[in-house]
Amino acid sequence: MKETTVILADGKFPEHPVPLGILKKTQRVVLCDGAARHLRTLGTEPLAIVGDCDSVPPFIVKKYHNKIFRIAEQETNDLTKAVTWCSGRGLKNILILGATGKREDHTIGNISLLLEYGRLLKVKMITDTGVILPVYESSEFNTFPGQEISFFSVDGTTEITTEGLEYPLVRRRLTNWWQATLNRASGSMIRLIFSPGPLILFMGFGNKEWERSVF
Repeated sequence: MKETTVILADGKFPEHPVPLGILKKTQRVVLCDGAARHLRTLGTEPLAIVGDCDSVPPFIVKKYHNKIFRIAEQETNDLTKAVTWCSGRGLKNILILGATGKREDHTIGNISLLLEYGRLLKVKMITDTGVILPVYESSEFNTFPGQEISFFSVDGTTEITTEGLEYPLVRRRLTNWWQATLNRASGSMIRLIFSPGPLILFMGFGNKEWERSVF
């Protein structure tokens, strides 16, 4: 975790052992401004608090005034402000926590933004159920038998062939988000062969050895 920066967004605070373990072990955590209210729960000092800072309690503003980076523009959300802040300081290995679980429009927006973030840095979103990441070219991924797998083409033009899934796809064009969801890995590896991209990939938790290898 030494080279990893955790961004804690202002969604549902993590409950699963994996994201909680990441928070416990991380040495660098950047808070989107609304997430600053979790400082006492975190039990660690933040590297920065980033956002428009309209929802940071006054006592936190006073205590952490030298770590608050107020970005007033409203063309991007606080998560994007935090990612951009990290990228500008050379922090290129990012795990995003707390980005889902409240309003569905925020959740969908945050997940879609992974495609933009992944062009700037290495990024994964960790939820209470699994890992979400952007994939830009045909790739292989370590899995475990029965692991829940879903992936999404956002522009409706991707043609994909898969290996290692219980329900394989062969030159299937993905024209809607639901078409490659609710699949499962059949073994220890899946291969996604597709063009054009990108895709958003979800990989579910459920195997402690796999979880340790990923993080």
